[in-house]
Amino acid sequence: MKTFTVKTSQRTEILDITHQIQKAVTDSKVRNGICCVFVPHTTAAVTINENADPDVPRDILMKLGKVIPFDDNYRHTEGNSDAHIKTSLVGSSEIIIVEDGRLVLGTWQSIFFCEFDGPRNRRFLVKII
Repeated sequence: MKTFTVKTSQRTEILDITHQIQKAVTDSKVRNGICCVFVPHTTAAVTINENADPDVPRDILMKLGKVIPFDDNYRHTEGNSDAHIKTSLVGSSEIIIVEDGRLVLGTWQSIFFCEFDGPRNRRFLVKII
């Protein structure tokens, strides 16, 4: 297993982590298998989506912010209930097929780290099987 760190700079942001994950696959020398990506945080997530247009991640954050607003009379007293809900909806893990030493992603797909309660120093874990 390989652990990566990411430093986020905004309360909510989406960062492309595909290259780090592909490097872990390459370094593992596994030619065919699966790659598991896991975010061990309750207010951050991981997803796969379009990488060609930077407006896609912005739109995702915008819509999540409208559907799950920052302040909505939540009972959780830490002030980050929206982040917990967003994380539960987006998810803490992704599994990607590895074929011939490469992540199998669609033409426009990347793997994104989703920050919902930043800025913070975060981790994500990669396990290639």
